[in-house]
Amino acid sequence: MNTIPDPRRFLYRPEGLDPETAQRLTAEALKNCDDGELYLQYTASESFSFDDGRLKAADFNTQAGFGLRGVSGETTAFAQANELSEGAIRRAAETMAVLDPSKGPKPGAPRRTNSVLYTDADPLGLIPFAQKVALCQNVDAAARARDPRVRQVSVSLGGSWSVIEIVRADGFIAHDVRPLVRLNISIVVEQNGRRESGFHGLGGRYLYDDLFSPETWNRGIDIALAQALVNLDSVPAPAGEMTVVLGPGWPGVLLHEAIGHGLEGDFNRKGTSAFSGRIGERVAAPGVTVVDDGSIGARRGSLTIDDEGTPTQCNTLIEDGILKGYIHDRLNARLMGVEPTGNGRRESFAHAPMPRMTNTFMLGGKDDPREILARAKNGIYAKSFGGGQVDITSGKFVFSCTEAYRIENGKLGAPIKGATLIGDGPTVLTKVAAIGNDMALDEGIGVCGKGGQSVPAGVGQPTLLIEGLTVGGTAA
Repeated sequence: MNTIPDPRRFLYRPEGLDPETAQRLTAEALKNCDDGELYLQYTASESFSFDDGRLKAADFNTQAGFGLRGVSGETTAFAQANELSEGAIRRAAETMAVLDPSKGPKPGAPRRTNSVLYTDADPLGLIPFAQKVALCQNVDAAARARDPRVRQVSVSLGGSWSVIEIVRADGFIAHDVRPLVRLNISIVVEQNGRRESGFHGLGGRYLYDDLFSPETWNRGIDIALAQALVNLDSVPAPAGEMTVVLGPGWPGVLLHEAIGHGLEGDFNRKGTSAFSGRIGERVAAPGVTVVDDGSIGARRGSLTIDDEGTPTQCNTLIEDGILKGYIHDRLNARLMGVEPTGNGRRESFAHAPMPRMTNTFMLGGKDDPREILARAKNGIYAKSFGGGQVDITSGKFVFSCTEAYRIENGKLGAPIKGATLIGDGPTVLTKVAAIGNDMALDEGIGVCGKGGQSVPAGVGQPTLLIEGLTVGGTAA
C-alpha cells in the first residue's frame, strides 16, 4: 500500500526543527502575550511566460520560513526569518520583550474544522516541464490561427503549493496545504493601423488538469479575442452622469474595492472607514446583500483556515441593504468584542496577518438581465474592468473599463473606449435599481493589495442597474 508523504516534512526536519520544539518555543515566547502564534510555511512556485511566439521566461523557486507574532492589547510585535530552526525562533522571541505583559483574560484558541476545501496534492510536480511549455505553445498557435488580425499573443502559466502550520502558546496546532494555479491569455489585434487588446484569465485552488483541457484554454482564447475585436470597433466613451449597467462576475471587483475594503475590521475599529459605526443602518438599496465567503471549494480566494487558524465561513456583511457586520482577524475582533470571522490573512510567513477579504460578492436578485438593459434605456454597459483605485475613508473610487458598450433605446449599442467609472461605494450601493438573477463569480484571477501585502481574492455579482454614476469619457 502506497502512503502519501506527510507535507509537514518540508517544515520539520531532523537537522532543523521538530513539532515538540516548535510548541515549546512558542509557549515560552508568548507566555505573557494576549494572543499570537508561530506561523511556519514552505512554498514552491513556478511561472512560465510565453510571448512573441517563444518562451521568454521559466522560473521555479522554493522558500521556507516562519513568522512569530505576539499581541498585547493593541500592540503587535513581529519577527520573521527564512530559516526553520530552534536558534532562529529563539532570536525572534527576543522581539516579544517590547510588549507589556497581558493583564486581562486571554482569548480562546480558534475552533476546529473538518472541512477540506481543496486537494493537498502538489500541482507543480504532476505535469512535466515540457508539457507546460507545450501548453503555452498550443495556446499561442491556436490564438494566431483564429483570425488574421491577431498580431501578438502573450500566455502566462503559474502555480504554487504552500504548506503552513500555525502553532499557538495554548497548545493549539493547525495546518493547511494550499495549491493555486492560474492561466492568463492576452491578445493584440490590428486592423487598418489600429491596435487593440483583449484578456482572459482563470484559475483557482486546484491542479493544472482543468487548465490543460483544450476546451478550457480554447474558451479563454475565444473570450480574449472577442474582447480585442470588439475594441477595434469602439468609439470614444461619453462623459457625464448616466445610467450604468454592470455585467455579472468580474465587475464585482468594483464592489470589492469600493465597498469590501471599507468593511474590514481594522478600518472600522479605528473609525477611518465610511462604514464605521453604522451597523444596523441602511447603507444600500433594498435587495442588496453582500457576503464574504472563504469556504467555497477550490476558489482562488478560499481558505480552509485563515492564517491565524480560524476556519473560514460565509459572513453576511450587508443584508437587504442593512449593514450587518464587518470582517475580522483575531486582534480586531477581540478589541471590538466580536468573534473572528476567518479573515486574518497574510501574504507569507514574512508578514503579520490583518483583516482581508476572501471571496466577496453580491447575491443575485430576481430581475431578468435583458429587462435590466431595457429599463436602462440609455447609458453604458460595463462588461469588464481593468485597474481601479479607492480611498477607504471616503469610499471614492475610479475604475477603468476594458470592455464596455453604449446602451441605446434599451439595447446594446456601439462598443466604447476609454470609459472610467467614478463614484463612492456607499453612494453607489444606494443607487442600485435592479439586481439580476445571473450572479456569477469571477474565473479566478483576483489579487488584492493592502498594506504592502498581496493575497489571492475572489469577486462576483449579478447584472446590476445603477442609476446616476459619473462616467469619465474621451468624447469631445
